[in-house]
Amino acid sequence: MKAKTADKIATGVIIFFAVLIVAILGGLLGFILFRGIAHIDWHFLTSPSQNFKAGGGIGPQLFNSLFLLVLTMIITVPLGLGGGIYMAEYAKENKLTGFIRLVVEVLSSFPSIVVGLFGLLLFVNTFGFGYSLLSGAIALAIFNLPLMVRITEQAFRAVPREQKEAGLALGLSKWKIITSILLPVALPSLITGTILAAGRVFGEAAALLFTSGMTTPPLDFTDWNPFHARSPINPMRSAETLAVHIWKVNSEGRIPDAKDVSAGASAVLVIMVLLFNLVARWFGRVVYRKITASKQVN
Repeated sequence: MKAKTADKIATGVIIFFAVLIVAILGGLLGFILFRGIAHIDWHFLTSPSQNFKAGGGIGPQLFNSLFLLVLTMIITVPLGLGGGIYMAEYAKENKLTGFIRLVVEVLSSFPSIVVGLFGLLLFVNTFGFGYSLLSGAIALAIFNLPLMVRITEQAFRAVPREQKEAGLALGLSKWKIITSILLPVALPSLITGTILAAGRVFGEAAALLFTSGMTTPPLDFTDWNPFHARSPINPMRSAETLAVHIWKVNSEGRIPDAKDVSAGASAVLVIMVLLFNLVARWFGRVVYRKITASKQVN
C-alpha cells in the first residue's frame, strides 16, 4: 500500500471517529434538552420540590448545588494549587515524593461512593458535622484534590525552563518567579483543571448521598445569617443537590409528574454545566490578559 493511500485511510478513520464522538455527545445533549426544556419555567426554577403532589420545582436543590460548588472550590483550589506548586517547584525527587505521587494517583481512582462512605464515617459521625453542606464539600474536595494537584504540577512543569532561568538570572526570588512568571503561563491549564473539578461537583451524587443528605429543610431566603438553621448559607444544614434530587425522583419518587421533574432538572443541570464552562473560560481569558498584559490568549 502506498504511503499516500495509507495516510488518506488513516485520516478518514480519525475523522470518522471524531465525527462519531461529537454526534453521540450532541445527540445525548440534544435528547436531554429536548425532553426537559419544555418543563422549565420560573416557577419550576424557584419553587420548592413536592413529596407527594405534582407541581413541585427545584429551587432549593438548584441553590444547594451552586452553594456546594462554592464551598468545595474554596477548599479544593487553594489546597490543590499549593500541593501542585510544592510538587513541581519545591519537592525533591526521592522516595517520599514518589510515594506522595502514588497516593495522589490512587486517590484519583477511588470510586465516589467510597469517598462518600469515608465522609460518612469521619465527617458525619466522628466529627459530628452530620448530614451537612460542610460534610459534602469536604468529601468532594477530597474527591477533586488529586485532579487539581496533578493538573497544577503538570502545568508548572510544562512552562519552558528558559523562562524560569531568566527570572533567576534577574535575581528574583523563587516565590516571585512562581507568581510573576510561571503562574501566568500555567494559568490556562489551571483554569481547565478548575473547570473539570467544578463539573464533577455539579454532577456528583453518590458521595453526597452519604454526606450532605437527601433532604433540605425549609429555607428562608430573607435570612442570610449563616448561624441560623433556616438560612440558605448555613453550612451545617442538610442539602439535597440537583443531581441527588434527579436520582431520588427517578428511584423512589412518588409524585405524579416524576418524569417531567426529572427531565426538567436534568436539562437545568446540563445548562448549568455548559454556562459554567463558558463563563469560567471567559473569566480565565480576562485574568490571563490582566496578568500578562496581553491582547490575546495564545
